[in-house]
Amino acid sequence: MTEPGRAFLLLHPDDNVATLIDDRAEQTRLSDGKAIEPGIAFGHKFAICRIPQGAPVIKYGVQIGLSLADIEPGQHVHVHNCR
Repeated sequence: MTEPGRAFLLLHPDDNVATLIDDRAEQTRLSDGKAIEPGIAFGHKFAICRIPQGAPVIKYGVQIGLSLADIEPGQHVHVHNCR
């Protein structure tokens, strides 16, 4: 039996990040089947599309920061690549 993918919350249609709402950090698939970086903790963000370096990071439909490097879909978005 295949385990279902990780649960996430997309808060606004303009967002380019979503928030993980489970604690299965070893899982590498989302509930919609797309790939995600392993090791992302509950409550942390991941990119839902490519975010180029210097581009706004959007959550809640508003800019919450700028990307410090290119961020690929499924990658963790946190202080190491967002300011």
